Amino acid sequence: MKKLIYLSLLLMIKNAYSQVRIESSININLLKKEYVPVLIYFKDQADLSAIEANWTKAQKGNYVYHQLKEKANTTQKNIIHYLISKNIKYQSFFIANSIKAEINAKQLSELSQFNEVKSILYDVPLQLEQVQLDLNAESAQTRTAEITWGLKNIQAIDVWNQGYEGQGVTVAGADTGYKWDVAGIKERYRGWNDSTVNHAYHWHDAIHNISPLANDSINPCGLYLKEPCDDNGHGTHTAGTMLGKTDDFFYGVAPRAKWIGCRNMERGNGAPSTYIECFEFFLAPTDSLNQNPKPELAPHVINNSWYCSVSEGCNLSNFEVMHTVIKNLKAAGIVVVVSAGNQGNSCSSIAHPPAMFEESFSIGSFAINDTISGFSAMGPVIIDSSYRIKPNVVAPGSGVISRTKEGNLEAWNGTSMAGPHVAGLVALIISANPSLAGKVDIIENIIESTSRYADSHIQCDTFSSTQRPNNMYGFGKINALEAVNKARVFVNVENENKLNSNFIIQPNPGQDYFEILSQNPLGQIWIYNSIGQLMVHDNTANHQKQIQSASWEKGIYFIKIQNKTILWSKI
Repeated sequence: MKKLIYLSLLLMIKNAYSQVRIESSININLLKKEYVPVLIYFKDQADLSAIEANWTKAQKGNYVYHQLKEKANTTQKNIIHYLISKNIKYQSFFIANSIKAEINAKQLSELSQFNEVKSILYDVPLQLEQVQLDLNAESAQTRTAEITWGLKNIQAIDVWNQGYEGQGVTVAGADTGYKWDVAGIKERYRGWNDSTVNHAYHWHDAIHNISPLANDSINPCGLYLKEPCDDNGHGTHTAGTMLGKTDDFFYGVAPRAKWIGCRNMERGNGAPSTYIECFEFFLAPTDSLNQNPKPELAPHVINNSWYCSVSEGCNLSNFEVMHTVIKNLKAAGIVVVVSAGNQGNSCSSIAHPPAMFEESFSIGSFAINDTISGFSAMGPVIIDSSYRIKPNVVAPGSGVISRTKEGNLEAWNGTSMAGPHVAGLVALIISANPSLAGKVDIIENIIESTSRYADSHIQCDTFSSTQRPNNMYGFGKINALEAVNKARVFVNVENENKLNSNFIIQPNPGQDYFEILSQNPLGQIWIYNSIGQLMVHDNTANHQKQIQSASWEKGIYFIKIQNKTILWSKI
């Protein structure tokens, strides 16, 4: 006991003189065992501010990858040299400049003296969002030639009838793995070419050890997998909702999209390091030896049906690494869809990363009766004192029928089932308007502004239950048909703007202002926001007009001038 007390005092004294923030749970766990898993997070993070909103997805992805990689290479050298000298195994991450390692108390003290280190964090467990099997699941097995209620509700079929089914788009999932060769899902796997399969650049396994939360030491799929496998079933079900389809049952939102996957949980249990590893793969997919990264093969959208709770160790001291990852992915032009959580209809039950972050597109759930699911978590986010309104939108999440890893059709409940509907919707939008690929803010705004509004039946603090967005439904229930129609208008208006030689709008997208320049007098100008509110009405004989937009909300605005309608986007 005296030894433990002495060790604890020694660590506290050393840490007190260090400028490096050390998560308290590391010291607590070092009192119980000799080595603990940590993430070493660096002060110097890549500056991505040079990205232009009008860059293509490929331009954004390549720029972000090279900036992050260069920053990691230049800042991690001293730490890596130290770890090698101590024979400590490590894993370097560039997506959020950090290193994973297992260290003892002495090594913790020594690492805390490096000036380049900002914090040393405990590599805590994270879990998938638990789902429930719906009581009507058995009847789903006998249904044929049917379309799920969720697809009907969001009018996905009407989008298909226009010819948009997600073609040309890649969706991704970080989950418990995937049974890639299940009927209806196999045909959409990017590694399958209708005759042979190649898993390089389409699959990655971040599970290298049995989780400390597991009940045994045997994983049914194994570790370091070179081909997809699902050790739980959760991942396969979510993939089906994104794009699954057979001749007799339609259950995926974007049935002509392609998918890639990564296992970030060992039977439902993971850690920030496994989460980071999967996201790093998605930012720049690699071959089967985890080499030769190609950011041009990054997906357009990533579905995430998991969370890390405070009770499991995620807290304000270690949110930063997760937040950095999400921000960098979004900067690379990738939509990050996250399930809001199943903590129920109570204020501020959205309190876990990554759903709580501003940059995450957080999804709640509604049921077949068109009302909120009882399990769907709510905002505002108060754990970080932001009072951020969440979720962004809600989607079908109760009684959602999809394919299991055994190949059966089963109906499951959870915001885990809602998120994949939105990931599929992103694919439909981009297939209708390929120029929107990589334009994350515009895509999210299209989904939000076309959702069906609903009042919250619970009022949280000073937030009005009738405001839009609110903390129960966000902007509302997704509507695929309206979203795609709006995306198509964006295409038509954008093309019309290119063909119109009489005037231009710059910068577009923009932020605090934009200018309208014309060869002729401008005349009448009307500007409306995405829900039809008039923002500006002006009449000028000038050839130039500057519009101040600093106080406007981010989103799409319609500019009517000279018998033309042009879209301008604030980002």
